[in-house]
Amino acid sequence: MQKPAQTQQAIHELIANRWSGRAYDASQAVSQAQVISLLEAARWAPSCFGDQPWRFVVCNKADHLQAWQAAFDCLVPGNQGWAVNAPVLLLICADTLFGHNDKPNKWAAYDTGAATENLCLQAAALGLMAHQMGGFDADKARATFKVPERYQILAMVAVGVPAPVESLTGEALTRETAARSRKPLNELFFNGVWSQPVV
Repeated sequence: MQKPAQTQQAIHELIANRWSGRAYDASQAVSQAQVISLLEAARWAPSCFGDQPWRFVVCNKADHLQAWQAAFDCLVPGNQGWAVNAPVLLLICADTLFGHNDKPNKWAAYDTGAATENLCLQAAALGLMAHQMGGFDADKARATFKVPERYQILAMVAVGVPAPVESLTGEALTRETAARSRKPLNELFFNGVWSQPVV
């Protein structure tokens, strides 16, 4: 299913076509080469001091079913309903301390978000779909995957091959087929001073 963004100004088709769908083809795996490609894209995101605070725990059902199941068990039921068909789940974490001096890195989450978006765009470029999620038990994930306390747990991401929308039911189907929308440019971006629209 294609759901290109209806933009106010033309943007690159890769960005316009990236969206967080829920319909995954459970019969198609994500290869190790594809996973590494996604991670390589994330690796080249910008970060403060080049510190690269992101740490991803990769759970690929094809080669580590136990880890995938453990990640799946951390999701809230609403996400489990559709993520069950996603062959890859990733736990996204950020190092709260700079590597070069162990001082607090207040940009860690910002930088990790950039790395995660790089991964999502690379997924779209490969014909895959990535869906970022906040609906999961972070404490359970920390305990399950033995994430050290200095790392902030930010999100989980499902990755897989898109499936026909008809594979979904109920609320997931309703959300999948709803029109994409964004606030207009003039509500979000300001020209030189707060609340002065840039367009």
